[in-house]
Amino acid sequence: MEYVIEMLNIRKEFPGIVANDNITLQVKKGEIHALLGENGAGKSTLMNILFGLYQPDKGDIKVKGHKVKITNPNVANKLGIGMVHQHFMLVQNFTVTENIILGNEPTKGGKVNIKEAAKNIQEISEKYGLAVDPFAKIEDLSVGVQQRVEILKILYQGADILIFDEPTAALTPQEIAELIKIMKRLVHEGKSIILITHKLKEIMSVCDQCTVIRKGTGIKTVKVADTNPNELASLMVGREVLFQTDKKEAAPKENVLTVDQLVVKDVRGVEVVKGLNLKIRAGEIVGIAGVDGNGQTELIEAITGLRKSTSGSIQLRGKEISSMKTRKITESGVGHIPQDRHKHGLVLDYTIGDNIVLQTYYKPPFSKSGILNQKKIDEKAKALIKEFDVRTPSDYTPARALSGGNQQKAIIAREVDRSPDLLIAAQPTRGLDVGAIEFIHAKLIDERDKGKAVLLVSMELEEILNLSDRIAVIYEGQIIDIVNPKETNEQELGFLMAGGKREKAGEGR
Repeated sequence: MEYVIEMLNIRKEFPGIVANDNITLQVKKGEIHALLGENGAGKSTLMNILFGLYQPDKGDIKVKGHKVKITNPNVANKLGIGMVHQHFMLVQNFTVTENIILGNEPTKGGKVNIKEAAKNIQEISEKYGLAVDPFAKIEDLSVGVQQRVEILKILYQGADILIFDEPTAALTPQEIAELIKIMKRLVHEGKSIILITHKLKEIMSVCDQCTVIRKGTGIKTVKVADTNPNELASLMVGREVLFQTDKKEAAPKENVLTVDQLVVKDVRGVEVVKGLNLKIRAGEIVGIAGVDGNGQTELIEAITGLRKSTSGSIQLRGKEISSMKTRKITESGVGHIPQDRHKHGLVLDYTIGDNIVLQTYYKPPFSKSGILNQKKIDEKAKALIKEFDVRTPSDYTPARALSGGNQQKAIIAREVDRSPDLLIAAQPTRGLDVGAIEFIHAKLIDERDKGKAVLLVSMELEEILNLSDRIAVIYEGQIIDIVNPKETNEQELGFLMAGGKREKAGEGR
């Protein structure tokens, strides 16, 4: 059998951790091969070796039957290997064309021939169904379209083996469906794809083969048609996984958050939250369902003090907080798991231990008279790292060295440990594997059962339906309906999210 990629008995060690331990991966031409594993299992490390960003300590790599040494990404590109990274490698104020040709600029008469490059990019985009304006600036494009630019970039370089690292982590359901179509078209045109993911639904819908890695070790390669999500989840985590969260009926009490006639403008000065009303009570989870870009981000930023509202009221237990600074809002009893963990959740060059006390470092026992008590900080960090299963060599490891999922678990540990009156969870399981999702869901339910109010904002309708006691549908900056999760489904929510109306709109209870 001829394979386009063979990674045989690959081993890679970092100080204090074996990331890849004797892993073998074999990919056939024209297939979509999933690489499945928990956060920190070693998936990205293995693909970074294939792309030349890391060198293996042991093992061999073969491309189309020939043994190769991939010393850097330029070598990988020459061998026809391209990688779409989880965090895009794009220059925001460059155009699509400028980004795609960067480092490989075509010239005519000593000048960069942008016109010719744009024409070639247009042809490639039409061939593979990647609709993109070659002259648009990256900063003006949605996340889904930016991802198409990354795909176009590697196709422009001539790649026929494509690595996708968690490609759907930041996409809306509509963008995910579009990406799946694009991947199918790519393999139909003769490309081969390695898909790093832990979304079982996507593996079942688009992949041919799946190699499972657990804690750095290759567990098994299975044919997707012969398996099911339960088996894949068990192989990945080493135990049975519950997909439906076990929870008792909510017993909501008094209002914790009251948002009244809130108006918020975005960075362009355009009103995106338009007279929004919302109440969340102690002891309930209210999920917000909506297509991305309908005011969810600005609503969260207004509640947490990251963005000033134009008018309206935000009250926490009857106290107006809309004019408070972010730290005061936090100290008043608001916890925030932000949707962008790098921008608002972590200081990437700080240790993971310091990030865990980022909200409390200035208070006893972590500080006295402005002097940090490092011993107490270390004790707290170690306890939360253990409790929330944050996979890190030590609490002194820089946050940027952890996998995305483990970065997320550290943020959730920090916010949940404070047990705030109102916990805002924005995309709390983005980039997490099924085992970690199960754990985080249980933590959110625990907070609810302790009498806390939880505001859940998620692009995953399954998550919204699974966790919420009430679902508030947001459309064009307003809550247009509130539904009971037991009396609705993904189809009806999708209809409402597009601006549709039920015959009887109500309070969802």
